[in-house]
Amino acid sequence: MKTKIFNLFTIIMSIFTLIQLLIAREIISIAIINALNMWVHNLIPALFPFFIISDILINYNITSYIPRIIKKICKQGFNITDDMLTIFFLSMISGFPSNARNTRTLYDKGKIDVNEANHILIFTHFANPIFILTTIGIFFLHDKRAGIILLMTHYFSNIVLGICFRNIFKHSSGKDFNNFQYDDFGSIFISAIKRAIDVVLTICGIVVVFSIIATIIINTFNFNLYNQAIIKGLFEITIGIEALSKLSLNLNYKLIISSMFLAFGGLSVHIQVYSQIVGTKIKYSYFFIGRIYQMIIAGIFTFFICLVLGI
Repeated sequence: MKTKIFNLFTIIMSIFTLIQLLIAREIISIAIINALNMWVHNLIPALFPFFIISDILINYNITSYIPRIIKKICKQGFNITDDMLTIFFLSMISGFPSNARNTRTLYDKGKIDVNEANHILIFTHFANPIFILTTIGIFFLHDKRAGIILLMTHYFSNIVLGICFRNIFKHSSGKDFNNFQYDDFGSIFISAIKRAIDVVLTICGIVVVFSIIATIIINTFNFNLYNQAIIKGLFEITIGIEALSKLSLNLNYKLIISSMFLAFGGLSVHIQVYSQIVGTKIKYSYFFIGRIYQMIIAGIFTFFICLVLGI
């Protein structure tokens, strides 16, 4: 019964969207062009090279090169294995959805099990640091401090989540990869490029679709500028924070809301993550729960930082 209702709802919404595409084609065309421009100018430069590098590092077993003291601190603090630590560090550098992408890669290779995959997805939701510091801090909010504050709160909220959820799953003591087999660099490099292209194109499609949906909702219900920014942020964080930056709000409010947008990720990022784990036993629900908690933690922490700094 539930399946039939869902299918009927999907059909109705698809027909409604199709009608809106015909009626409001000019507005929607502008939204599509803006989404594609954002994908080309912001997302590809920030994500594509990092996807390639992270694939190469995983194939060359970067875990074995992490200093023991760092491994010990992280394993004690987060209760994670060496390979989960690899996902954590690469996610900090690359930004979402690399956490799901790298989790799927190591899961397919048999280096982490389903419990470890579910666990690590909770607290590795990192936005690309270049995106936060440059795109948001300088281009959108026009303040270098804003990017630094958002980066601090974003990392801190993930670390707090990692500590709070450290005992939610039981893990094995780790697997022995001393006899790690390396492929030749040429095949690893080409494979990394192909996988990065596939993920980046998937991200493009998802961003465009959610931009269309957000535009249709805003155009249908005629929301004011403030509600438009919230709706855009819930669907896609980049267009949401860009819209937020243009509002006549104090910087502290913009920082708090931007921090919460980054922590939640937007439905666009959620679909990107889901697209990476679909067909496995890895559960999306753990990722979603993590985002709700992170959104609360990030918002509170940003509020106190703004209070202390007098922003």
